[in-house]
Amino acid sequence: MKVSAAQPGAAQFVPATDAIGELAVAARDCRGCELYREATQVVFGAGSTTAAMVIVGEQPGDREDRAGKPFVGPAGQLLDKALAAAGVDRERVYVTNAVKHFKFSRAAGQKRRIHQTPSRTEVVACRPWLFAELGVIEPEVVLLLGATAAKSLLGSDFRLTAHRGEVLRLPAGVRPPDVGDPQVVVSIHPSAVLRTSPQDRTAVYDGLVADLGFAAGLLSA
Repeated sequence: MKVSAAQPGAAQFVPATDAIGELAVAARDCRGCELYREATQVVFGAGSTTAAMVIVGEQPGDREDRAGKPFVGPAGQLLDKALAAAGVDRERVYVTNAVKHFKFSRAAGQKRRIHQTPSRTEVVACRPWLFAELGVIEPEVVLLLGATAAKSLLGSDFRLTAHRGEVLRLPAGVRPPDVGDPQVVVSIHPSAVLRTSPQDRTAVYDGLVADLGFAAGLLSA
């Protein structure tokens, strides 16, 4: 199906369904932006479809692109550890990304794929899939990990570091009517912990755990 000017991005590829499985299958054929051309496959969200919390990252990495599952690489393993430390059962959480295809580059003559941050155009193009996931799951809390995820739903001028530890809401002008009005919390992406110098890593990790605990504390009993 060709993307039309009247329906830019992924919107025309998102089926009208209340089934996450049907959304995931449809996403395989998405041509809402050019990232599908180089990625191995689409990486849709995973986890409980009745989850009270949805965790949103930036995009799949190299490991996720190969496996077809979100948060299974080093950052995902660290997220699992942080969730456990915060007393959050990942089996009761739905995890996904703002962008569903891996964006990367290769250095000349090398096979290793180097992560590239998705552009604002690519993030907005993919956003209908994220809205569809939120519309089906109807979570109480949405936790946005990293600047790309935060800006995908809270606007391009949003500053993550200024709003950690706050309860936010999705802007009415962005949020579709069928998404509801979940509480929104922001934190750093687990990959930021991995990039931190060894002497500072414990403090940065503890901050992530605290944010996860704060988000979990917003859930009803």
